[in-house]
Amino acid sequence: MKVLSRISRSLSTPSMMGWVVTAILFILIFLPLLAVLLQIVLPGMFFGEGHFAGWDLLFEIFERELWRKSLMNSLILAIGTAVLGTALGGILAIFRKTVEFRTALWLDFTAWALLILPSFILAQGWVLFSSGKGIANQIFGISWVTEFIFQPFGLIFIMTLCKFSYAYLAVTAALEWNVARYGEAARLCGANVWSAFRTVHFPLILPAFLSGGALIFMDTIGDFGLPASLAAVYSFPTLPYSIYTALYTAPIRFDMAGVLSFYLVGIIIIAMAIQMWVLRKGKFHSLNERAERYKPKKGKYSPLFMIVNICFLLIALGIPLGSNLLVSFMKTIGNGISLNNFTVDHYLSLLNIESTVIQGLIHSIVIAGVAAVVSLGIGFMITYVLVFTNFKLRPLIDSLSIISLAVPGVVLGIGYIFIWNQSWLESINLHLYGTPWILVLASIAGAIPISTRLILSSMTRVPQSLLSSAALQGAPLISRIRYVLVPLIKASLLTAVLTAFGTSVFDLAISTILYPPSFITLPVAINRAFEDLNYGYATAATITSGTAVVIIIMIIKFLGERSFNKSVSHVQEDEYVVNHSKHIEEF
Repeated sequence: MKVLSRISRSLSTPSMMGWVVTAILFILIFLPLLAVLLQIVLPGMFFGEGHFAGWDLLFEIFERELWRKSLMNSLILAIGTAVLGTALGGILAIFRKTVEFRTALWLDFTAWALLILPSFILAQGWVLFSSGKGIANQIFGISWVTEFIFQPFGLIFIMTLCKFSYAYLAVTAALEWNVARYGEAARLCGANVWSAFRTVHFPLILPAFLSGGALIFMDTIGDFGLPASLAAVYSFPTLPYSIYTALYTAPIRFDMAGVLSFYLVGIIIIAMAIQMWVLRKGKFHSLNERAERYKPKKGKYSPLFMIVNICFLLIALGIPLGSNLLVSFMKTIGNGISLNNFTVDHYLSLLNIESTVIQGLIHSIVIAGVAAVVSLGIGFMITYVLVFTNFKLRPLIDSLSIISLAVPGVVLGIGYIFIWNQSWLESINLHLYGTPWILVLASIAGAIPISTRLILSSMTRVPQSLLSSAALQGAPLISRIRYVLVPLIKASLLTAVLTAFGTSVFDLAISTILYPPSFITLPVAINRAFEDLNYGYATAATITSGTAVVIIIMIIKFLGERSFNKSVSHVQEDEYVVNHSKHIEEF
């Protein structure tokens, strides 16, 4: 209790909160990244060799064909996916919140499933479906799918279907509250429905679109699993894949990994600077006393929306998951689709008490749960400092909060080895390398930018005047946050913690680099099965564990929203009692 009271007092002022989050981001993100970037000019410095190598290596990216092509491919892939994914996710979120149709919950399930399923599994499903001897050709006789998928726009198409969830969840959370009088005022002035939406409603949810687009861009440009999986049948090198090649081919090129990581970080910083510039140019405060929760309305086009939604879900989730599901029941892929080739042995093997998948699932859920809760608290403090304070290091905090998405998890993991594998840390009991705690720290670092961006989309809509009014009444900072700010953005907080949890469970790159030899995790267990060419067992493990995690998320989401609805109804009942009592007194 004494520790909690000290923490509460330390965060009692916005400036102190700013310094606390700056220190946290410096330790968790900046130092590991700096350790990797130092390999550009001081290769081998963490191995006792610190000879200055000069700055010429930075410019070799424009001279080496592979490096230059990787940079261009990453930019094309990230920009194309960000544009299409943001548009797709935003449109689906608007329909989900405004139109009532029967398969709406299926859309929520699909968004969460695509968010937590590892990208290399999704890529494997598309490869099994689209390859020359894949499901599309063998079962459906569709030959054009191969040419469509295995080309740049086809890869953007796949990435869009895998990454749109960020925009969907961000816009859905931003549409939790509806201020109808703004649209009504526009209609009274002669605006039609489309004009009112374009000029009034859309500008108010623009921060959510920008936050979702930024997350899609960062996650795409730093994604390793999907481009690497497709590279087996289609040559499309990206920066993360080239970094992986530098780290896992002889001789190991830490300097090359540092150069490519430097450009990844630079691209992300530029993208986030553009986003913050747009947010600062406009005012997005829209919540007031007349705000109500969005209630979907059933219209004459609801059956059409249901049909369109089913078709979309069959493509986005049905193809990759269905392909993996089909393979999980096959004895061998080479024998094709026949009754003699189907089996349930892969699923039965998962029930073994000594199964590494079950052990890895338990370990990954615990690590992801801790990372989600801690990153939610850190992300909330970061967002508060960015939105409601004039802390002088705000630009630095914003950059550090999203920098872990700028580099692949492989590079971040290497940085953690450099930082936490120092002999002098043993004397102060902080030698974390080789223990599960380093996985927890790395998972927190990876979840911080996700929590921050999702909370930011809703916190920017809360007027400063609400907190100022509470401050004038003598409420301290903790009370203003607890009783004013948190209730208004509760939906975004729930979305942020569940998103961070889902993405942390299947983090392959960090787990592969940092997991202790005697501490297996779920991504490592699945990846080992793939490396051993045991595709049936690997896909069975992925489907089983992925379904379990999605069910956990949906249950927590349902309970959280139910609690939120009860709190809203209680507030409305209290207001009714107060107003009714006033009428009686007046009478």
